[in-house]
Amino acid sequence: MMKKLRRIFYQPYKWLILSPVFVVTTIFFGGLAVVLSSFLKPRISSYLCGATWARINAGITPMFVRVTGRRFIDKHQSYVVISNHQSQYDIFVLYGWLGIDFKWVMKIELRRIPFIGVSCEKLGHIFIDRSDRAAAIQTINAAKKRIVDGTSILFFPEGTRSRSGHLGPFKKGAFKMALDLGLPILPITIRGTRSILPPDTLDIFPGRADLIIHPPVDTREYHEDNLDILVEKVRDIVKAPLAKSL
Repeated sequence: MMKKLRRIFYQPYKWLILSPVFVVTTIFFGGLAVVLSSFLKPRISSYLCGATWARINAGITPMFVRVTGRRFIDKHQSYVVISNHQSQYDIFVLYGWLGIDFKWVMKIELRRIPFIGVSCEKLGHIFIDRSDRAAAIQTINAAKKRIVDGTSILFFPEGTRSRSGHLGPFKKGAFKMALDLGLPILPITIRGTRSILPPDTLDIFPGRADLIIHPPVDTREYHEDNLDILVEKVRDIVKAPLAKSL
């Protein structure tokens, strides 16, 4: 009963304060990213705009984020970052608290979102057309030159948000890229965001989220013939903390 009452009382706040703040900060920081990218390095613009935007919107929700495993990150090392995906609030968690420079791999439809699309393009994020495999491969190959000197690339290998809360199967594209570039994989588990904003709803409610950074996985002993073993190994790592929250 108390939880239902809290949700009822939260609705005016959500629509009258949270939603306008989200719109204003998205327009402001999206525009600022475009301007700053003209004379600053993308990683600096990304931190100033992306991390600040994420933390403001997380704070106004409010969403409280606990980070574990930060000691496993070498900021001079580039990674292929692999994360589960349960909510749009995962974006705030990663942008605001992961603490490394990374490029998203995004579906091309997001390029059309006002302010977000053009700012992400200016910051060097990667849009792929999933309906055109040849074009997607060409885009990824062109993007590989950006993944150097501590800049990483981030994938949601499930391909979409989990509707059930259970971890879906992983697609292999991110793992093939790790092998091609000779980069370690940095597994990430995000917990709690699904209860803050469930998929396919606007039912936002305050809560806590965990960002769990796992030890990097060395990819040097893997190749095309045993790629499935690597995929399942990383998936098991990402999945383990989720079992505790179901």
